[in-house]
Parts: sequence; C-alpha cells; structure tokens
Amino acid sequence: MKFIEFGIGNTWLIRTETELEDGSEYEEKGIKGPIHFQSIYIRIWINKNVLIIDLKEGIKLEKKDRNEFKFIFGITSST
Repeated sequence: MKFIEFGIGNTWLIRTETELEDGSEYEEKGIKGPIHFQSIYIRIWINKNVLIIDLKEGIKLEKKDRNEFKFIFGITSST
C-alpha cells in the first residue's frame, strides 16, 4: 500500500509512504509513482486523538500512544 500525503506534521510537506507486505514501511520526499488510486482521506491528529475521514472507509476516530499535531490530505494507492 502506498500513501501520498500533503500537509503539516510529517517529515516533509509532500511525501510518499510505502508499506511493504512484511509490515515494514519507508517514506520518501515528494510523490513517487506509479499511482493506482484507491481512496482520498483527511487525517487530523491532535494530541493522541486522530480523526480520519476516508472516501472508501468512512469516518474513524483512533487513539495513538504519542502526542502529535498533524493536518494531512492524502491519497491511498496500491503498490
């Protein structure tokens, strides 16, 4: 799975995060293709609460272990 994200709170303003089948992941600066569109999402992370609004999966509220502030617009792509 690949996530192309635009916004504040990540290492770079625009990044591509790739999750591999073994569960590991890595991120790269900018947009890395190819892109096989699956969904669009918005992630708002305040302290330990994350609100995710996803075109495919709907609205979710998650709790995380670390405090962060992020406002991200993203695209989900298959690898």
